[in-house]
Amino acid sequence: MEEKTTAKKVMLSGIQPSGDLHLGNYLGAIKTWANRSELYDCYYFMADMHTITVRQTPADLRRRTLEQLAIYIACGLDPEKNTLFVQSHVPAHAQLGWVLDCYTMFGELSRMTQFKDKSAKHADNINAGLFTYPSLMAADILLYQPDLIPVGQDQKQHCELTRDIARRFNNLYGEVFKIPEPFIPKEGARIMSLNAPDSKMSKSMPDGCVFLMEKPEDIMRKFKRAITDSDTENCIRYDPENKPGVANLMNIYAACTDKTIDEITAEFEGKGYGAFKPVVGEAVVETLRPIREEAQRLITDKAYLSDICKKGAEKANYVANKTLRKVYKKVGFLQL
Repeated sequence: MEEKTTAKKVMLSGIQPSGDLHLGNYLGAIKTWANRSELYDCYYFMADMHTITVRQTPADLRRRTLEQLAIYIACGLDPEKNTLFVQSHVPAHAQLGWVLDCYTMFGELSRMTQFKDKSAKHADNINAGLFTYPSLMAADILLYQPDLIPVGQDQKQHCELTRDIARRFNNLYGEVFKIPEPFIPKEGARIMSLNAPDSKMSKSMPDGCVFLMEKPEDIMRKFKRAITDSDTENCIRYDPENKPGVANLMNIYAACTDKTIDEITAEFEGKGYGAFKPVVGEAVVETLRPIREEAQRLITDKAYLSDICKKGAEKANYVANKTLRKVYKKVGFLQL
């Protein structure tokens, strides 16, 4: 009689602590993560090793890494149900990254769109780490033998390269790596910049970006200044093509209140932008308030966060080192 297995599928995701998390990160992704632990064995890591391809202030990087962990927990990622860890606490990421560098072709790396984009933005610091970033990302993923990789539009190319590297290695040495499948998460709200609604909300445009740890009065100020439309219509209706600023505010309000676009249109019928923008701002303030307050409480409890880091690193190291030992044996490294 066959033994039934109830093992959950493995899913892994990482975000760089290169800047403060914002409303777009939360409504577009993190908000949906908390429920995944019921279905998947989830690994979430602070990708601090990737962050240093761009020069960082060391004290700020340490602060943001710990703060990001606190925000993850405040957003509902239970450390008892999810493996939360810091990338640099698991040496196998760098160790496997080097091996995979040797199985990744120069032409493949040179075609990466993100390398071209970042090289243009940081022309004074086009370093080797920026170029081999996708090999380290492949190591991040393959170490944990995940079934699924959540992918956004900007990471699809890296995801496919990871699968190509894994297949190449497996063709040479047998079934070492599980070939992960791309996982298109259930779409969270696509949040655009408040002052440039044709661009995604981004920390690189702070005036149009709402940060999760921002003070309520600063959030309200940004919403009161938010771009609506250049026309004189001054009415609340959903028209992303002709009224992208208003549509963005409606999407934000819908994501924060669970109201439908039709309900929002009816609620503000006959009212103008001056009435609408403060209400959206208030909804965001109240959505983020419990997250900010809990994160602030956690940040003061350094012992607790250090314990979470230690426990997460222990589990991540255990899983990652099993894969690394197998890889080292396959390529011919002498084992101790």
